[in-house]
Amino acid sequence: MGADGMPLEHGPASMARHAPPFDPELRAVLAAMGEAAREPVTPEGLAARQERDAAARPRPTVRELQADGRFEVEELRLPGARDGREVGLVSARPAGIAGPLPLLYYMHGGGMIMGNAWSVLPRLLREWALPLQLAVISVEYRLAPQTQYLGPVEDCYAGLVWAADHAAGLGLDADRVIVGGKSAGGGLAAALALLTRDRGGPAPIGQLLLSPMLDDRNNTFSSHQMAGRDIWDRTSNATAWQALLGDRYGAADLPPYAAAARATDLSELPPAYVEVGSAETFRDEAVAYADAIWQAGGEAELHVWPGAFHGFDTLAPRAVLSQDARDARSRWLRRIVGR
Repeated sequence: MGADGMPLEHGPASMARHAPPFDPELRAVLAAMGEAAREPVTPEGLAARQERDAAARPRPTVRELQADGRFEVEELRLPGARDGREVGLVSARPAGIAGPLPLLYYMHGGGMIMGNAWSVLPRLLREWALPLQLAVISVEYRLAPQTQYLGPVEDCYAGLVWAADHAAGLGLDADRVIVGGKSAGGGLAAALALLTRDRGGPAPIGQLLLSPMLDDRNNTFSSHQMAGRDIWDRTSNATAWQALLGDRYGAADLPPYAAAARATDLSELPPAYVEVGSAETFRDEAVAYADAIWQAGGEAELHVWPGAFHGFDTLAPRAVLSQDARDARSRWLRRIVGR
């Protein structure tokens, strides 16, 4: 047995040798980006990484998001979670459409330590809001380590409750709300579905979980297998979870609202769309989560994109695999909101 408790023939060195190959188009993109693209986030380098991310990540203005009048966009501030802090929301919808619209309530990615609610909106509005006639609310939840668990998911819950309570004034259909997100946002969406179920809050009709960050234990086969290879690898993942959980990192009794993979009861959840790449750190925890939903009698649609690394469709948007992934998500969303 190896030091990590795994058989030697399946230890970290063997896993690296036998990692799934990247899709050829995606591999070319990675090669062009260079080794710096795989530089892991470490606790020592976290503050500097956050500063670089904030400076580099686009943050469009309300006017830019309005796109010459095609969208109605509003920045909202509302009383926050149980600690009383404000929560920021960005509400956007196609302009000139009468009647209440279904809502995609979305949490951005960034490992719980980076990102913002604004930068994801151009893609969401272009790919889903306009063609599917959806409204979108993007949540500016607080980031770790400045805000630790359960702060981010409480922010998301407070915003969801507020949106449901004010649906009529926002032109939303409170009975057709989908919670969703990518990476850390996917993990928050899964945790939010659990939290609102258990508190008797607004009941989403679906959960869109894109490469979700679900398991703080960071010890799946794929997390070892893709160490040093994926854009977001085991080192970065451990840094992010430690930043979020602080002294509770690794605790046996961690609540599922902090890390959804800790949930033991996945019954009575809304239908889930779960996607992940075959060549990414989160592969096994995402697959396990979909399987646990099925075992609980729930509904999940699972896509494992062959040769995809974490965030592949953002870094290689024109790749055939990225286009296939976007098409599959859109089909699922169309089916869910049409029920």
